[in-house]
Amino acid sequence: MKHRASSDREIHDDVPIKPAATVMLVRDDDATHDIEVFMLRRTLNAVFAGGMYVFPGGKVDDVDGGDHIEHLCDGLTDAEASRLLQLPSGGLSYWVAAIRECFEEAGVLLARHASTGEPVRFDDPVVEQRFAEYRHHIHDGRLGLHELCDRESLRLATDAIRYVSHWITPKGEVRRFDTRFFLARAPQAQDPLHDDGETIESLWVSPTGALERFKRGELAMIPPTIRNLEFLVPHNTADEALAAAMKVGIPPAIIPRLRVNDEGKVTAVVMPDEPGYDELPD
Repeated sequence: MKHRASSDREIHDDVPIKPAATVMLVRDDDATHDIEVFMLRRTLNAVFAGGMYVFPGGKVDDVDGGDHIEHLCDGLTDAEASRLLQLPSGGLSYWVAAIRECFEEAGVLLARHASTGEPVRFDDPVVEQRFAEYRHHIHDGRLGLHELCDRESLRLATDAIRYVSHWITPKGEVRRFDTRFFLARAPQAQDPLHDDGETIESLWVSPTGALERFKRGELAMIPPTIRNLEFLVPHNTADEALAAAMKVGIPPAIIPRLRVNDEGKVTAVVMPDEPGYDELPD
């Protein structure tokens, strides 16, 4: 069931909520002595958040969970991950989805060699080309992340990825996601780059700089992206940000609500801490 909100947008009722995961890759900028985060711009014709600047991420797939992948995850079991996410089971699949989507969308693989424990590096052109092919095969579904790990004797760096926030898309949107946001240090000798498919631009930017550019209308963003950038602002290094993430604990689910006028047009997205939120239908 749906009704028209404007000439180019509709309010949708009873849209199923899909699980999703996204990861903020951060690094230290030695020149400015500040932290930087990697951002991608979604393709303009995307049904959800078209043209918006986001972090690498996407929906959790069935292949992201199960015994075939859990034994490849370092330092985190499904039971532990599920407790952090307050789920009965399947929590580890969010971490795996964050790793998979980061590799598909940005070309960054948060994994390490099983024999040495060293992070994967792409500074060898032969290795870089091989993993570029893996990236496309995983995106196309021709290769599973667990199969890549088996071929290259890798383990997933789930123990280095911190859970920082939980957002659920407001009722009325054309797509709804139950999204867990994670934080990870960008590995050395891997250069992130958009895929020219689902994402069309990419950049490293300081959280403060990103928010300033948003205010100037240069970077379009949705509220979850803005709020997670605000989480990073007080921290000058990746170490500081990761330490702060460790203290988050179990973040509450944030569910914005849409304010709609008498004509059915969305006039505002209202956050839980903003005036009038409790008066809007959930």
